[in-house]
Amino acid sequence: MNLLKVLAIGAGLAASFAVQGQSVKIGELNSYKVFPAFLEPYKKGMELALEEINASGGVNGRKLELVSRDDGGTPGDAVRVAEELISREKVNVLMGTFASNVGLAVANLANQRKVLFVASEPLTDKIVWENGNRYTFRLRPSTYMQTAMLIPQAAKLGKKRWAIVYPNYEYGQSATASFKKLLKQVQPDVEFVAEQAPALGKIDAGAVVQALADAKPDAIFSSLFAADLQKFVREGNTRGLFKDRPVFNLIAGEPEYLDTLKDETPPGWWVTGYPWNEINTPEHTKFRSAYEKRWKDYPRQGSVVGYTAVYTVANAMRKAKSADTEKLVEALKGLEMRSPFGPILWRPIDHQSTMGAYVGQLAQKDGKGVMVNWYYADGAKFQPSDDEIRLLRKEP
Repeated sequence: MNLLKVLAIGAGLAASFAVQGQSVKIGELNSYKVFPAFLEPYKKGMELALEEINASGGVNGRKLELVSRDDGGTPGDAVRVAEELISREKVNVLMGTFASNVGLAVANLANQRKVLFVASEPLTDKIVWENGNRYTFRLRPSTYMQTAMLIPQAAKLGKKRWAIVYPNYEYGQSATASFKKLLKQVQPDVEFVAEQAPALGKIDAGAVVQALADAKPDAIFSSLFAADLQKFVREGNTRGLFKDRPVFNLIAGEPEYLDTLKDETPPGWWVTGYPWNEINTPEHTKFRSAYEKRWKDYPRQGSVVGYTAVYTVANAMRKAKSADTEKLVEALKGLEMRSPFGPILWRPIDHQSTMGAYVGQLAQKDGKGVMVNWYYADGAKFQPSDDEIRLLRKEP
């Protein structure tokens, strides 16, 4: 073997070892200052997963590194921050975002820059359907999926006159459109007699509650959350809006929001959420024990999302045997993995995971809000047909 060949082999081995020794950077961006109730537990979930993965030797001989930034909660700031993570920090993967309009903006950038984006939290259907692209994958069950999980309970009631209230941005608009469409399919004679759409974080709860009461609906569908939900509940309780009137509210059963409602929690509401203290599956028990040991606190919905998002990147890397973007994209299509909620699949057709949600009713226990009569709704069972999805994604 001549000297040039020996040197070439040596250089190749050195490069290979150098790559193995380098950490894989996950560029994570989120609205930490705008939505702290959800995103502080989310960050703890991410850090727990990172510690577990790196303590076990990393992935393919490489440690994972989180480079986290606040995206300001606006699409413009988020795109700027994501661009910095790509160009300046040289991250291998983008991950995160909370608000749906922010997630859509980052998804568009990821498609332009050809960088994998694991959208951990935004719920808008568009991120995997109308605006779906090769490089964007979404973890949490979408507005369509979570609304579809509530429809069977809503239809059982046979209520004809419905009022709707939602935050007037992409998430709320998407949830409302899905609710109207899906309820009409199973109950064609339903009427939507009132609709209130306050700006996110700026609800005039008294005026909204009065407008809904004036419409005299038989039932109410809401997708309010965070401070808007708390104000709506307080005013609705005071004015008797919820008395003898069924209410359905996406994500209102998540501990992030029940923690603030406390003894104002309205009993009987049907919600999606996370009854963390009653789930005794092996996957959840293991996660909860590790989380409580590490943080001396109980997990929230955000904790599960952050934890599972980091493991998603790690599992894709293991399957791809690489941190190369195109190989990771192909590895994520059809990836099967475990989560604290059980097994999930990343659907090749639309890049949506089949993570489900817990459906149940609200109640009070010891002055706190809890979920009762709950059950797990598998996300794989609440999807449109493949033909509908291809049409939405404008694919043959």
